[in-house]
This record gives sequence, structure tokens and C-alpha cells, in this order.
Amino acid sequence: MKEVNPDVAVLIAQAENSLEIIRQNFAFYNGFIANEYKSLGKSTISAMVLSQVFVDFYTCVETFMFRVSQEFENNLKKEQWHKDLLQKMSLLIPNIRPVLLSKTTSQLLSELLQFRHFRRYYFDFDYDWEKLELIERKYIQVQPLLIADFQNFISFLQEI
Repeated sequence: MKEVNPDVAVLIAQAENSLEIIRQNFAFYNGFIANEYKSLGKSTISAMVLSQVFVDFYTCVETFMFRVSQEFENNLKKEQWHKDLLQKMSLLIPNIRPVLLSKTTSQLLSELLQFRHFRRYYFDFDYDWEKLELIERKYIQVQPLLIADFQNFISFLQEI
């Protein structure tokens, strides 16, 4: 039996857990769109639910990216560390790790990161549905790409 680095084994488990949460998040989103959204329409309640789905999704992804950073390079600038973290995850670091996120995935997630920062400090109930629908399109686009990126990274982790 191959000897496994315990830190890597934990990171694999965290990646798989993150994937499960991402899938649950998307299943919740699909269920909401198929059911409650049909009756609520473009209401404040719908906007709040969708906003929370997008924020939770990005937070889950960022948490795993942070764990990868802790394991492999752990050098984040204190100012704008969220943006720095996202940018680093699309970098190949020779002899350390492959990319976690493709450029396309990273670009789509960048929109969700910006939205999360906006949402964190937005307390009004008058949502901009054009912006929310843009974020929704990015969320839908990034879902399968992110899952593939995470699965590729898990394969890398299983090899080391």
C-alpha cells in the first residue's frame, strides 16, 4: 500500500467535501428556480435567496482555495488577499503544484468574488436584477468548469 502524506489526505477529503457542498448548492439553486421562483418572480425574497446562494457558493470555493494555499505556498498579501488568492489558484507553480483553476474558471469566479464583496455591504432591498442575472449566468457557467478543475486537482493530489 502506498504511503500517503496525512496533510495531502486531509486536503483530498476537503476537496471532496467542497465538491459535495458545491453540488448541494447547485441542487438547491435548481430547486428554488423550478419551484419557489416561479411563484415569487423577481421579488426581494428571490433576490435575497439567489444572492445568498451565490455568496455561499463562492465562500465554499474560496475556503478550499485557501486550504490549497496553506498547503503549497501560503504567501498571500494582507491587502486584497481574496483577489490575490483567486489569481494564484490559476497559476502553475513548477515543482510545487499544478493550477487549481483554469483561466476561464478564474475569470468567472472573479465576478462572483466581486459580487460577494458588494453583497457583504449592501443592505438595501432594491436589487438590481440585471446585475443579479449577470451573476446568475456566471454561476451557471462556472459550475461544471469548477467541478472539472477540482476533480483534476484531486487527481494530482492522489498522485503525490
